[in-house]
Amino acid sequence: MDAAAPSGPLAAYRRLIADGAARPDAAQMTAVARLQTLADEIAPYAQQMGRSGWLARLQHRRMATPRGIYLHGGVGRGKTMLMDVFFHNVAIDSRKRIHFHAFMLEVHDRVHCFREAARAGKVRADADPLKALARVIVDQAWLLCFDEFHVSNIADAMILGRLFEALFEQGVVVVTTSNRPPVDLYKGGLQRELFLPFIDLIERKLDVIELDSGIDYRLERMRSFDTYLTPSGPDAESRLEAAFAKLTAGAEAKPWYVMVQGREVQFPRMADGVLFASFADLCEQPLGSADYAAIADRCHTVVMSGIPRLGPKRHNEAHRFVTLIDTLYEHKVNLVCSADARPEELYTEGTGSFEFQRTASRLIEMQSDDYISSWDDRG
Repeated sequence: MDAAAPSGPLAAYRRLIADGAARPDAAQMTAVARLQTLADEIAPYAQQMGRSGWLARLQHRRMATPRGIYLHGGVGRGKTMLMDVFFHNVAIDSRKRIHFHAFMLEVHDRVHCFREAARAGKVRADADPLKALARVIVDQAWLLCFDEFHVSNIADAMILGRLFEALFEQGVVVVTTSNRPPVDLYKGGLQRELFLPFIDLIERKLDVIELDSGIDYRLERMRSFDTYLTPSGPDAESRLEAAFAKLTAGAEAKPWYVMVQGREVQFPRMADGVLFASFADLCEQPLGSADYAAIADRCHTVVMSGIPRLGPKRHNEAHRFVTLIDTLYEHKVNLVCSADARPEELYTEGTGSFEFQRTASRLIEMQSDDYISSWDDRG
């Protein structure tokens, strides 16, 4: 980029349009304008936050904390791209970007360590671990950018209010993306009435912006390539990599950890709601319906490589594959995959091979335009 080129999120977004990497979009432009305003407010605020530690900032704060942003909209509306534009073009060092699920895993781990230290007499037993954690977080970064803000379990729901109250007291600024508006977070969850004050807190501290242009850019990308590639091999794998890059718009892929029934399951790569994993990752380890439901809850697309022909000796893998496909299908998750054979030829002999015909039928249906178009109806 030319050193003399304008800086900031708005200028970066306009460059994407000029380069053909994005199309003019009124809803996106409205969101970017608000992100630019926040970037402008952060510049002088950063000088205050950097003066002399969190205690001095707390005692001598003169400038009001800038309001953060809660950017929500359906799958494929461009939320991740706008977060990229903001995060990489806000001129401060004290910032952190993290998937919200990964952030909460860190929170629970640190709270556990704090309680262990309290039991060992290393810290005061009556100290609030969430307030202590908030001080640690703000010393590392006071601009927190969360991808895919989502609350699905009671353990997260019950601590979010206290944690974010403590973070906001420390002067943290939050920018987050989500598929849901705040009012729909943890909808139908256990003891949701205890979660409602957190929703009020979010709406008081963040500007809620809906990104709803009516254009699903990811759906357009999905239609630009084949979703079932056969046979497997170097060419198919190369095409899967290209599909993954298109679907994630080049977002950084990282290992993904999901907590299911108290145990952690790791997958090699996820970015922007797209999981890239092999058949071995998904079906050759002891996973079950709860694991696959967790994947379906967090991902809109699974890119799966190397589905083999299955025979009688691999009936366990075949059973897991059936469970996986059923779960993805029922949750309207899209599948892009490479396989050694057509769906109806994958499992013709062995326990459950007759029932596999339904799975083959679903694999075929999941390639259809009607199925692909249904992914944003999940709510």
